[in-house]
Amino acid sequence: MIKLATNTVLAERMADIIDLDTGAIIRGERGVGDMGEDIFDLILDVASGKMLTKAESLRQDDFIPWKRGVSL
Repeated sequence: MIKLATNTVLAERMADIIDLDTGAIIRGERGVGDMGEDIFDLILDVASGKMLTKAESLRQDDFIPWKRGVSL
């Protein structure tokens, strides 16, 4: 799983589990297309085995399905 932060505050607060900070879009420093290319490159690096995601490096390989709807 590749985890993206939508803002830099979140990325900094959760730096141990966030793989990419996309907050540069909100700050106006990067465009959506440029950040999309960064995300695509990250996906290729992870898929090809060139790098591990933070979850993989922390051995967070658990699976937790969420229930949809009302739980009683």
